[in-house]
Amino acid sequence: MRANRWLLGIAAAILVAGAAEAQTKWDLPSAYPKDNFHTENLAMFAETVARATGGKLAITIRPNASLFAAPEIMSAVRINSVPIGEILMALNANEDPMFGIDVVPFLATSYAEAGKLWKASRPAIEERMASDGMVLLFAVPWPPQGVYAKKAIESVADMKGLFWRTYNAQTERIGQLVGAYPVRVQAADLPKALTTGFINAFMTSSATGYDSRAWETMTHFYDTQAWIPKNMTFVRKDALDKLDPAARQAVLAAATAAEARGWQVSQEKNRWYTAQLSAKGMKVLQPSEELRAGLKKIGEQLTAEWLNKAGSRGFDVLTKYQQM
Repeated sequence: MRANRWLLGIAAAILVAGAAEAQTKWDLPSAYPKDNFHTENLAMFAETVARATGGKLAITIRPNASLFAAPEIMSAVRINSVPIGEILMALNANEDPMFGIDVVPFLATSYAEAGKLWKASRPAIEERMASDGMVLLFAVPWPPQGVYAKKAIESVADMKGLFWRTYNAQTERIGQLVGAYPVRVQAADLPKALTTGFINAFMTSSATGYDSRAWETMTHFYDTQAWIPKNMTFVRKDALDKLDPAARQAVLAAATAAEARGWQVSQEKNRWYTAQLSAKGMKVLQPSEELRAGLKKIGEQLTAEWLNKAGSRGFDVLTKYQQM
């Protein structure tokens, strides 16, 4: 009898071990707060995958740069520190200009235009990701970028001398062109930079302005709609290939759904975030014609600079976009 119990115990242990081995666990680092709509969309993506795979693939979201700082996430996936991640695509524009196509000022200033630009540029970005052994899963836009400041800004001349928060090459270049002092601050560090007075102006979305409680330190928000950047979620190809065919298909299907959902939510959230900025006491304004004209001129210069870096690939993508 004792022998039978012992054998049953061994059999049960083997079954438990087998079940444990059958579950794959992925950590997904993100740079944004848990209640940001991008992070919420990631959580829904993970839940969809878990349901579709019967729990065989468990994706845990690690928000607010708790696992890796924003600029480290792509490298972490590339070297297999984690199998999957989400970043602001433009963070890697210095690595490849194609990653910065959606932050070329005034190239795409509406969701409809941003959707066309994404359709035109996605194949080139997927090709670049594949060269590093990664698979692009989906991309979701932020709301359009506007200018936050502690004073009224009627022209680009009013931006001279400001301590201008940057988070990528393009925002740094804008700061240089208007005569501001560029200060590199990632999203997770923005609230602290604001409360300590480290910066007094910056360009970002209504969403990040809300997340960072910009109304506590800034007085003006100009809805310039300069560009519509995207976060992209990607996975190592070998991690995806290790999944069984059904689980792999579940990930890809959940990614397609997450992208469609994210684009819709971004538009809905933009209206809500902008209303909240106003409700919290910020002056939410359209840019003056002088400011708009000055920023457009900067945009034309940065488009030319981007094309110079991107070469024939960039020219082909822009031509495809303009023909849509």
